[in-house]
Amino acid sequence: MTMKYVKLGNSDLNVSRICLGCMGFGKPESGMHKWTLDYDETKPIIDYALSQGINFFDTAMAYQGGTSEEFVGRAIRESGKSDETVIATKYTPSMGAENRRAYLEQCIDNSLQRLGTDHIDLYIMHSWDYNTPVRETLEILNDAVKAGKIRALGVSNCYAWQLAKANMLAKELGLQGFVSIQSHYNLIAREDERELVKYCHEDNIAMTPYSALAAGRLSKKPGETSKRLELDAYAKGKYDLSAEADRQIIDRVMQLSESKNVSMTEISLAWLLTKVESPVVGATKQHHIDGAVKAVDLVLSEEEIRYLEEPYTAHEIVGVLAQRPWMKQAE
Repeated sequence: MTMKYVKLGNSDLNVSRICLGCMGFGKPESGMHKWTLDYDETKPIIDYALSQGINFFDTAMAYQGGTSEEFVGRAIRESGKSDETVIATKYTPSMGAENRRAYLEQCIDNSLQRLGTDHIDLYIMHSWDYNTPVRETLEILNDAVKAGKIRALGVSNCYAWQLAKANMLAKELGLQGFVSIQSHYNLIAREDERELVKYCHEDNIAMTPYSALAAGRLSKKPGETSKRLELDAYAKGKYDLSAEADRQIIDRVMQLSESKNVSMTEISLAWLLTKVESPVVGATKQHHIDGAVKAVDLVLSEEEIRYLEEPYTAHEIVGVLAQRPWMKQAE
């Protein structure tokens, strides 16, 4: 297994083709997820990821009350490989804070403190901020870039038109734009192919989708389960509605994995790697990393790709984007 690397969009960051998603790390009692790993279980996973060539790690201020950031920063510092890694973290939009600049600056400083570093490699707006004008957000973030606190900017959970508008405005004003987007995209959630994928390819915006394995649904055979599958109510809300239609695709993943004598994880991620730069893949066990790393070397034929894609039907928009807050504003 040999890890491959890619430039992250229009930035100078070189990242592994697999990004380790760190939502599964953090004190279980400190956030909405009860299946996360405490530090003594987190560190071996991060150490193993580093040993396998993964240098790209994604966390957020919202994950387990900030303890995910603390765990990730500490583990990477203790590894002695801080200079070799790219850490992405995400901030939660202001939700109507009275002083939006002060709020965002405090978010940046708090993440820096929790991560134990003097800069953030990739700073991501966790979901579109409908309470702050785009220009104001870009100006605040650009100031942090100039101050050396941030190297590059990303965004998560937004529509293609929002990303295009923001980057066009940034270019017009001479500000730092978004170099990457983290959206909900996998073999059973392909609505991004309508517009976002095409726009990103056209403008060299790196795609680093989350839920790359649909919270485990694309990596498990019928009857197999996990603590997360049983306890993650948010994921159930995203996938239960389309479970019957998705089963056809999952069955094809299983059949193809058996015929090629590889894991379902490898098939699902190998498909996604033909579409995006670096999918975010969570891991709470060492073998989760093995499957993700092996996928980088797995080449699917055009016929196999069509076989996996053929049963897909249009899905309802789920998760954060389903809230459609701009429509409420218009009303």
